[in-house]
Amino acid sequence: MEPGVERRAISKPHPPVVGHVSHHNIQLNWDFEGQRNGPQEKWIKFSVEEEDPKLRTYGIIYTGYARQHVVEGLEPRTTYRFRLKVTDPAGDSAYSSPICVTTTREPMSGAQLHRAVSMNDVNAVLNILQGKQVVVDTLNKLGYSALMVASQKGFGRLVEILVENGAEVNKKNSSGKDSLMIACFSGHLDIVQYLRSQGASWETRDLGGCTAMHWAADGGHFDVVQWMIEDGCKVDVKDIGLEWTPLMRVCAVSGKSDVAALLIEAGANVNLKDKDGKTPLMVAALNNHEELVQVLLEKGADITVKNEYGKGALEMARSLNRMSVVSLIEASKVREVATASKASGAELNDESK
Repeated sequence: MEPGVERRAISKPHPPVVGHVSHHNIQLNWDFEGQRNGPQEKWIKFSVEEEDPKLRTYGIIYTGYARQHVVEGLEPRTTYRFRLKVTDPAGDSAYSSPICVTTTREPMSGAQLHRAVSMNDVNAVLNILQGKQVVVDTLNKLGYSALMVASQKGFGRLVEILVENGAEVNKKNSSGKDSLMIACFSGHLDIVQYLRSQGASWETRDLGGCTAMHWAADGGHFDVVQWMIEDGCKVDVKDIGLEWTPLMRVCAVSGKSDVAALLIEAGANVNLKDKDGKTPLMVAALNNHEELVQVLLEKGADITVKNEYGKGALEMARSLNRMSVVSLIEASKVREVATASKASGAELNDESK
């Protein structure tokens, strides 16, 4: 005890006063009127204790000379009990009466929206959006909006709900892809059709200059590509990198011969060259897509075309030991020679007459 301090009983303090309360924090404030402005005010120390609801015992969570403490790391919508004790040079006070405080509901967040969308939880998504606390176009860690995620996963009902609640149909991610491109690649025709009805454009390009048709070609979904063509989507647009058309992408990625035939029948140029002078036939040969090579040959692919290094599809196939492709191209070459010879013979016969 400090010299000259008379021992006396310390009055029981009032319970802490509750300040700001959130879903994970509680602010507690206090003052001790019995010692306020007295000569020992600077020696007054406060201790705050929190009850352990399971053990029904209290433990100290703060001790010091401040008149405020924020209790952190709490659970949402949970009730907590606190009490206060005062200590001065004369001794300790009795504990105050406990005070009960309940934290608030956790505010809805973009992370919760994305979690609900990923789980295809329609009710949870509706509850979150109806609360008006979350921006519907909030991006996840991968830079995708909730609409992009739903379009990728094929959750048609959620796509509608998100659009009805303000999701931007033409919003792009960091690579420039929008929900329509993602749905086309994933093969969800119903979502593709819905997004088109809500204003999604075939003309939009990503950062590589690819359109939705490029991405549909990569996905290789026949029904999607067919409907896109019927809906007026262009089939022979080049990207800005390798200058590949959707047909070239089919030859490089999926190798789907039915999709390639569909594109060619819709006007795709089977002999169009890319930045390096490669044709779809060369790309298909390099990737060993035998059935596709056969289709391209049947659709008029020119086996005599050379790239900028003077190499044709046959030379490329041979260099990579694609012997089945080599056989297909050589057989086509024989047929072309035979056809030309037959045509030449017919002309000679006509002249002799």
